[in-house]
Amino acid sequence: MLRSLLTLAAGVAATPAFAQIAPECADIPMPDDYDEQAQADFMANSVALATSWSPVHGPIPHQPGHGAIGVNVGVIPPLSCERRFVLSHTKTEDTNKSPAVPRLFASAALPAVGKVVPYLSFGYIPPVPLLGTTNVIVSGELGAGLPLGPHAQVGARFHATLQKTIGEIATPFTADEPAYDDLYLASTYGADGLFGWSFGAVTPYVALGWMDASTFFYIGDDAVVANNLHPYNGPTTSLGVDALGWKHLRVGGELYAAWGGYSTPDDTVDSITPASRYGRMYTGRLRFGYEF
Repeated sequence: MLRSLLTLAAGVAATPAFAQIAPECADIPMPDDYDEQAQADFMANSVALATSWSPVHGPIPHQPGHGAIGVNVGVIPPLSCERRFVLSHTKTEDTNKSPAVPRLFASAALPAVGKVVPYLSFGYIPPVPLLGTTNVIVSGELGAGLPLGPHAQVGARFHATLQKTIGEIATPFTADEPAYDDLYLASTYGADGLFGWSFGAVTPYVALGWMDASTFFYIGDDAVVANNLHPYNGPTTSLGVDALGWKHLRVGGELYAAWGGYSTPDDTVDSITPASRYGRMYTGRLRFGYEF
């Protein structure tokens, strides 16, 4: 999954005639509005967006004093050929390595403070080599929910994720060149407001929020740092269902969207429109846990 970071365009010099283009992308023409920085920043942002820590639960994820352990699975939408071109449309990157990112999680609701139910959660991917990369992802969440009568619930949450990836991320320019390990770092943090409607064991919910992302990419074969000049900074939404079945099975599913937006750490950098050219994501996420 983590080959979608190719901000390498700024740091690689080679002859376009010998660049590698994936067979399925060979007939894709260069669009009139092609922008090198937008391509690089979109791919860098897409990995951070794919691993962000969205709710996948209602405003009150557990009754006070209860919690769950299990796995959170986020679908990683494959990037199209149009998104995979770099180096003035002379090279494609191998971005679509994994269809999903599974993450172990633990969550708990603390004793209520009046009617307010505070809660927290923790997610983790250990450093296990997979598909040519070794990834460590740590996520956390702190929130609180409030029931409004027998059905309505409201809540708010803060979330953050740190990611480190080591591996051959920037593929060689030509097939006969050696591969070197690269380093990718990403962080996301943000806040959401949630509204849900409880039907007992099932709670549909909606979450509206804002998220900021930062990325760093070190290219091993060139010893070059490729900067993300338009890191994601924009709105996020979740629409989902949280349910408890058979007393101990906690399941959740949501449609998640990061609609587009960016910040400009370097104010002298030119930008194009729309903002989604630098990063957006529409995906689905699932959670399966044992409630205790």
